[in-house]
Amino acid sequence: MGQQQLLLIVLGLIIVAVAVAISISLFRQSAINSKRDTVTNECMNLGTIAVEYYNRAKPLGGGGSSFNGWEIPSGLINTASGSYSANVFSDSVVIIGTGNEVVTGNDSVRVEVTVSPRSMRATVIN
Repeated sequence: MGQQQLLLIVLGLIIVAVAVAISISLFRQSAINSKRDTVTNECMNLGTIAVEYYNRAKPLGGGGSSFNGWEIPSGLINTASGSYSANVFSDSVVIIGTGNEVVTGNDSVRVEVTVSPRSMRATVIN
């Protein structure tokens, strides 16, 4: 009788350990996906700000149908979700968001959003 009870206890512990390991893995993947969505959303918001700059007349502090001179607002370069940079061209802006959630090794969540006057396209790098 004692051996059977011990075997059941060991089997129960193994099942619990496997369940905990799977739960941790699922939680981690969910956190990465959530961070990726947040960084993408913040990049799209920055893209909207860039398009507003593009459409605003030069005398009113805009680009006058050009992205030249647009910069990411200083309060939005680094947020709780990550850091953002922009490559500005006269007809487009490429916004790169790097999240603070590490996916694998040293690779962080990275999203690139290409903004033109009439469209935005997001590309997930990591």
